[in-house]
Amino acid sequence: MLNRMKSLLSIRAGAGAAAIALLAAACLAGPAAAEDKYPSRPIHLVVGFPPGGSNDIVARIIAPKLGQILGGSVIVDNRAGANAIIGTEYTVRAAPDGYTITLGSASPLVISPHTYSNMPFDPLKDLVAITTVAATPELIALNPDVPAKSLKELVELSRKRDITLASSGNGGLPHLAIELLKIASKGRIVHVPYKGAGPAITDAVGGHVDGIIVDLPALFAMVSEGKLRPIAVTDNHRASIMPDIPTSVEGGLPTVLAFNWFGVMAPAKTPKPIVDKLHKALVQAVNSPDVKASLNKLGIEPFTQESPEAFAGFMKSETVRWGEVARASGAKGD
Repeated sequence: MLNRMKSLLSIRAGAGAAAIALLAAACLAGPAAAEDKYPSRPIHLVVGFPPGGSNDIVARIIAPKLGQILGGSVIVDNRAGANAIIGTEYTVRAAPDGYTITLGSASPLVISPHTYSNMPFDPLKDLVAITTVAATPELIALNPDVPAKSLKELVELSRKRDITLASSGNGGLPHLAIELLKIASKGRIVHVPYKGAGPAITDAVGGHVDGIIVDLPALFAMVSEGKLRPIAVTDNHRASIMPDIPTSVEGGLPTVLAFNWFGVMAPAKTPKPIVDKLHKALVQAVNSPDVKASLNKLGIEPFTQESPEAFAGFMKSETVRWGEVARASGAKGD
């Protein structure tokens, strides 16, 4: 009887061990299988700004090619509000499965944490970096009636009278670019915030403000038509689409550097194989001839990172840099 009981216990123990092994194998195989099949349904690429803005334009240029490379579809999902905080938070709260990602930019990802007092998330902790995809400089442009035809002349004029410069809103990259100009020029630069680039451009053209600083693509048409006078791009190299416009470095203000970059992020804890797959596909998409051509004709340059880790490091350095500007200027978004 004792031997029989030992035999039964041994059988049961063996069966239990086998069941545990099978369960463990299933648990390990489940995620791996899901990652191997990724994507098996549409991917939502969240944009925190309305249709028509730079973020939206970049997303809509890249999305079809990304879907083609991944063998699925990528849907641009606009969730605008609060300088892209709403759309970014939506992504932060999404399941970390690679089916909800966001195309963010400098303002919501590395500037807003310093200019908004109640950020509902930490971009460096609550999102995982995949890669940057594109970049464009800010452009300083003036109403043609303003008697300054160069950055040097603008600085000289700002030391004699107030110069009103419009931006697309408080607490974003254009706002901090204006603050950089104010600090570097030691002039009487007055920031005039608007609710979006559209009304800011309208008032700059109409002469209600002296000028404007926003992304170059937003001003391309008005500059081409002569309705605004370009003074400088806030970069250390000239924009390929408008090579005649000097840089802020050439204009004597080497610290006035502000370019808007666009990067794709996923919720924290998104599996590394999915992050790596998205990185590889995004780099391939951005560097494809048709996508590059579509970006370049708008004044936007392809800009990718060699790895997700490289993008994470870039974000950290940008966060430190813009934090210093925000503190020095006292710029606030709320």
